[in-house]
Amino acid sequence: MAQDAPNETLSLLTRLSQKPGVQSTLVLSRDNGAIVRTSGLISNSTSANPNSTLPASTDNAPDNYGNARKESGIHSAEDVASMVWSFLSSAGKLVDGLDKDDEVKLLRLRTKKNELVIVPDPKFILVVIHDTPPA
Repeated sequence: MAQDAPNETLSLLTRLSQKPGVQSTLVLSRDNGAIVRTSGLISNSTSANPNSTLPASTDNAPDNYGNARKESGIHSAEDVASMVWSFLSSAGKLVDGLDKDDEVKLLRLRTKKNELVIVPDPKFILVVIHDTPPA
């Protein structure tokens, strides 16, 4: 089963990313939130490759990223990874408070503009960001 986990994770990410309206995907390390793979999001790092491993921290982010882009709702891969890592940590604390023997299996966060689907896996955290469907 342990050898099947990466294949199942890749299969799940592929299935989720092919849904209509998908804007971007992220695969984060379960250990520290570092970006393992990303598509559709801009990186703060000028030398970043969309398939490279990048730190989730934004402490060294260059100032030339542009505030106008953030105001319009576009965030860097590092920003999103950091926010997802924090959100998943908070959700985990909530679940632990409710039942120590339980765990987070899926998080969905819907806003007016986007929906995030976050799937914690034993080794990775899968994140799919897509347009919120019209009501």
